[in-house]
Amino acid sequence: MDDGSTDKTPQILQQMQQRYPKLRVIRIEENQGKAHAFNIGIFFAKGDYILSNDADTIPEKDALIKYMQYFTSPTGLNYAAITANMDVYNRSTLWGKSQTVEFSSIVGIIKRSQTALNNTMYAYSGANTMYRRSFLIDVGGFRQDRATEDISIAWDHTFMNVTPKFAPDIVFHMNVPESFRDLYRQRKRWAQGGTEVWLTNFTKVLRHPWQHRFVLSMFADTTLSIIWSFFFWITSIIFVLLMIHFAVTGNYERVWHGIAMSMIFVNFQLIAGLFQVLAALILDFDGAKLRYLMFSPIYLLFTWIVNPLTIVTTCLKAIKAVMGYGSGKWVSPERKANSND
Repeated sequence: MDDGSTDKTPQILQQMQQRYPKLRVIRIEENQGKAHAFNIGIFFAKGDYILSNDADTIPEKDALIKYMQYFTSPTGLNYAAITANMDVYNRSTLWGKSQTVEFSSIVGIIKRSQTALNNTMYAYSGANTMYRRSFLIDVGGFRQDRATEDISIAWDHTFMNVTPKFAPDIVFHMNVPESFRDLYRQRKRWAQGGTEVWLTNFTKVLRHPWQHRFVLSMFADTTLSIIWSFFFWITSIIFVLLMIHFAVTGNYERVWHGIAMSMIFVNFQLIAGLFQVLAALILDFDGAKLRYLMFSPIYLLFTWIVNPLTIVTTCLKAIKAVMGYGSGKWVSPERKANSND
């Protein structure tokens, strides 16, 4: 799928078609979002299984064989999609190293537990996931008015009572944003997408909690995350204003007491977070990424401070999207193909 590329992609694809006769290219002149392009590709595709692989993603050579081993296994009849294990390719910068820790923590702990306990998944990996084509069609394809097609389709599949599967042994390598600006823009879109699926399914879960009991843990986690984000920033603003008030009025003892107590709580949070990250790094890739543990404080602080901010600042956009004013278009962050260190 060539979704309105403005570089030399069409010429390169024409050259590749001469070498690979089975390669078919569908060109969309005007970019209308990944979900739109994917839905067109679904109906042009002839196969029963469809692999979503982004342009900045490199799967390992045996990935297709491993994907099909999952689908054709005795337990794979109800698998809607198999999502792979992401490995950060560009680890030469500080942000790249910290995201190596982050994705190990998310993939190594959260996705494993979600699929192991309830056969649910908060989000597929949009960069590399293989879907069963019939189950994509059954849910009406990807939602084209959502900020994150990989989150929305995972929830749609879960509510359809088909099984998402995480495959830690299928590895793909992906370039991640290397500047704070690009990383923040990416996380804003992710936060908006998460709030969108929560708003979309909120009344559905409340009306029929027993019917949707298998998603209750995931739904509760999302609910508490949204509540926590607003609580964190409201109380943080109140704390800063109080410290300024005490400083202006000369009550320096209260200022020192407030800062000291907040640092104690932050240290306890960091210690708890380090245990989680350590467990994830040991579990993921058999401990091969343990050397990145030193960068985990950056990930933890980013998660606690920036992620709640993205949820708060995108909440209104998410509400508008659910009301029918959303768009699946976004500008991808710049990525450089740096070598792995």
